[in-house]
Amino acid sequence: MNKYDVAVCGGGFAGISAALAAAREGKKVILFEKEYMLGGLGTAGLVTIYLPLCDGYGHQVSFGIAEELLKLSVTYGAEDMYPENWLDGIGTKTEKDKRYLVRYNAQVFAILAEQLLLENGVEILYGSYVVDVDTADGKITSLHVYNKSGKSTYSVGSVVDATGDCDIAKFSGVPTETFKQGNILAAWYYYVNEKGMNLRMLGASDISDNEREDAIEFIDRRFTGLDGQEISEMVCLSHKTTLNNWLKKREENKDTVISTIATIPQVRMTRKIVGEYELSDVEMHKYFEDSVGMVSNWKERGPIYEVPFGTLYNKAVKNLIVAGRCTSVNETLWDVMRVIPCCAVTGQAAGTAAAMTDDFSALDVASLQKKLVEAGVVLHEKDIIK
Repeated sequence: MNKYDVAVCGGGFAGISAALAAAREGKKVILFEKEYMLGGLGTAGLVTIYLPLCDGYGHQVSFGIAEELLKLSVTYGAEDMYPENWLDGIGTKTEKDKRYLVRYNAQVFAILAEQLLLENGVEILYGSYVVDVDTADGKITSLHVYNKSGKSTYSVGSVVDATGDCDIAKFSGVPTETFKQGNILAAWYYYVNEKGMNLRMLGASDISDNEREDAIEFIDRRFTGLDGQEISEMVCLSHKTTLNNWLKKREENKDTVISTIATIPQVRMTRKIVGEYELSDVEMHKYFEDSVGMVSNWKERGPIYEVPFGTLYNKAVKNLIVAGRCTSVNETLWDVMRVIPCCAVTGQAAGTAAAMTDDFSALDVASLQKKLVEAGVVLHEKDIIK
């Protein structure tokens, strides 16, 4: 049987961060990814906006791997929204200036992330679905994985659920909740014309007034993202929307050509863990003794959230920890916590913790925090240099 210290399930930004953090602690790490590129929605899904690492008032909030991956994403330049005032020290950092965010090239980032993980000793298994788990004495003992080789079993010490859909938690019997509102149709794609490469953003987790005309046909339908037939229907509708939108643009400019379409369903929120603590949207600027990092609100300037360790696990399964959009938050905050910087912050915390123990309910959080601080993470708002 294949045996690993840490298994990371899902290769989006949360999984990348978790695997990298665990490997840097010297552990034998495997990452299972069902697609054939890393990055999840941030690459295959073409949601290529690395949202803010700052609070919008000139204070950086998210550090460590969250900042490392942002800089990695623009190694060979940004597509647009390059934050000169942050990366090049040009200009000021106030509510009137650019926030610390970029838009990057999806394919380039996926390759660079892959190289980074391989350089750090992470084993990547592409085209691989974790379909079930074995448990004993309140712990996951092994993962059952399907890929081109058929079914294989992997013995694990600790597990990071970065699937985005909280699949491993669901398989292992940890309490979960689904997104009650449901996802609207999204059909983001890239097109090229005389102005260069352009990102067309159709639909999101909710729909704004300026998108209603494009998506009017599908506004009343919502998608859970957790049913195979439904997801297939959603993808077909997304493709149809993309084609129709491009044909409309082509009438205006015959030189407009589709460059890239999303290769995974563009669902934002599906299922999350019921953690030992549920973080609420009204708890901005609140001090948490067990904070493992901070995130900002990409929708508005000002709010800062410390992320309690208790949002990452449920003691029902001692060696399972979650990251990314699987974390325990209320429904209002979910749309904030699902984005790239938050995935990286929680991923780094989860991966570091997974390298330290196979019982998260008994982990010395102070020791975890010490490791995170040594890795460049700032834990509390009071410690931000203002």
